[in-house]
Amino acid sequence: MLRTMLRTMDEHDYEYRGLKAATWDHFRGNTSHWGDRAAFRAIIDRHGQPALDVGCATGRLLLDYLAEGIDIDGVDLSPEMLGRCRARAAARGLTPTLYQQAMEHLDLPRKYGTILVPSSSFQLLTDAEQARAAMRRFHDHLLPGGALAMPFMTLWREGEPREKTWPAPRERVRPEDGAVVRHWERVWYDPAAQLEHTEDRYEVVRDGAVLAAETIRRSPATRWYTHDAVRALYREAGFVDVRLTREWSGEPAAPDDPIVTAVGTRP
Repeated sequence: MLRTMLRTMDEHDYEYRGLKAATWDHFRGNTSHWGDRAAFRAIIDRHGQPALDVGCATGRLLLDYLAEGIDIDGVDLSPEMLGRCRARAAARGLTPTLYQQAMEHLDLPRKYGTILVPSSSFQLLTDAEQARAAMRRFHDHLLPGGALAMPFMTLWREGEPREKTWPAPRERVRPEDGAVVRHWERVWYDPAAQLEHTEDRYEVVRDGAVLAAETIRRSPATRWYTHDAVRALYREAGFVDVRLTREWSGEPAAPDDPIVTAVGTRP
């Protein structure tokens, strides 16, 4: 039976559900070579355990660190992504401690030496007050001297088109049944507000028949920040020794770097 769904996201909804959650790992593929893996591990080694992976999704970092003996918990807003994380963990003989919570309402039973927010997940908070609230919750969940580390991406620059559309879908074969999963994407930008808006369409096709289809429109979807705004977010929440580095290199960030990693410590 064909299942078609159109969803428009609002502030009470969460993004990673339905076909987006179900096909997430298919489209991400092998992430073992990503630079953030070693960079975040080095930050944990420097600032200490336990660690917390915020927006842990299906566990691409969490499960590897757990297998290496790191004391690390995970939190995510999406029950679907957490379910997939638990299934992947069970297949590896791991039993992670996972929580379903929004980062702006974080309320966990212990404090951490290191909090990670990978994959620019913090930028999914498009409301400025929610973003400030999340920063305060991160600060309050750290041990003295603990660190908050997260990347920030500049999503639009002067001179770039205000709208981008990918007419041809990305395609992957679903290993469990050979079905083809497809993803189309359209994004548009509001430079004045520094907000990105998105529309995603997914299909699952087998033997020429569309088994499921879903379109998700999220407006706004993501916020981006200047480097100075990132520093201000950290400092306003009480962090000190705030450092911005170029992507995962550990080198000081230049003003025009599109991806930076921010690290700040709790006094």
